[in-house]
Amino acid sequence: MKSLIHTTICLCWRRPGAVRWCLLLMLAGLWLPATAADIDASARQFDRYFHSLMKKNGIPGAAYVIVSGNEVVAMDTHGVRVKGKRAKVDNNTVFRLASVSKTFASSMAAVLEHEQKFDWGDKVVRYVPELRFKTPSLSKQLQVEHLLSHSSGLTPNAYDNYLEDDQPLSKILPKFANIDPRCTPGKCYGYQNVLFSLIEDVIQKATGVSYERQLDNRFFSPLKMDNASLGWERFMASDNRAAPHVQTGRGWRPVKVEKEYYYAGPAAGVNASISDMAQWLKAQMGYYPKVLSPEVIADITTERVETRRHMRHRIWRDYLSHAGYGLGWRLYTIGDDRIIYHGGWVAGFRAAVAYSEKLKIGIVILMNAESRVISDLTANFVVDITGNGNLATALAGE
Repeated sequence: MKSLIHTTICLCWRRPGAVRWCLLLMLAGLWLPATAADIDASARQFDRYFHSLMKKNGIPGAAYVIVSGNEVVAMDTHGVRVKGKRAKVDNNTVFRLASVSKTFASSMAAVLEHEQKFDWGDKVVRYVPELRFKTPSLSKQLQVEHLLSHSSGLTPNAYDNYLEDDQPLSKILPKFANIDPRCTPGKCYGYQNVLFSLIEDVIQKATGVSYERQLDNRFFSPLKMDNASLGWERFMASDNRAAPHVQTGRGWRPVKVEKEYYYAGPAAGVNASISDMAQWLKAQMGYYPKVLSPEVIADITTERVETRRHMRHRIWRDYLSHAGYGLGWRLYTIGDDRIIYHGGWVAGFRAAVAYSEKLKIGIVILMNAESRVISDLTANFVVDITGNGNLATALAGE
């Protein structure tokens, strides 16, 4: 048996692009290495593959972590915080999480809802009375649950353009009086940032404690997420932070950190390092029940609305049998497993987090560049760990 495994490993190493297939299948238990040393060797090879892909795409800086059960299987970093500077990305370098921030907001809200501080069925106008739609009666149909599941019924990304013009929510909310939902709240999907962020008002008014303080006290501190924070000011206060980069004709160029989506803190305002995200991934997979109980995790990963169009995305369409959205999480069915996933993209940063609900194996990737390579890396990972990766074809081609 050990000889067969050794032969298979050797075949994998002949082709750098096949390394990830071998490691991920090993982690998923689809074939078993002989010793712990084999796992360590595979992790080192995956690390080399990750770095080679980052180098090929010229990514200034990045970090990843793979968690299996309650253990970190692999964690490493690539490159520098700022292109042209010497300071390297390390395990404590802070990145913007962009829309991965939504996983924190929904989790925080679910904890408080389970403590009966408010109810998912509460009307949003109870907490945000200034919210009005063109047809006044429709605003009274919008429930707290609809905010976090993107099921308000509004056109996707309603008024995000004003966030990008550095407008605070207080200036954007009155504009909703000019539009109506396309469907009854709860009946259709439309991704939102402005409306999603109204959960901050709900939390503040229901508990008397700010959203930022709730995150610090209920998540960051007990999980020992020592580098995590909320907001532009705290990101800029970090001495070990990654700079955003955008693609130009001459390659990646560092740019200033925009405040824009920080105005929508619950939707896109969390900052964290890869070591922080290892802890967050463990919590989401159920290994810190005093922070996130099984009941809370079950609640946020219960589908609220179908997202059928995501099944047509080029990196998922060959594998998904169903796609939906829970509370702050995308829910993708692959075979007999579900992938709990969210990605993030904001000026100069990309982030992704995903884990197998069945196998309890997950990954987080953070980058200080707006590159689509993160989507391919994440999709390949989750497809492979669910046993749908085409290792046989890869090996046959050697």
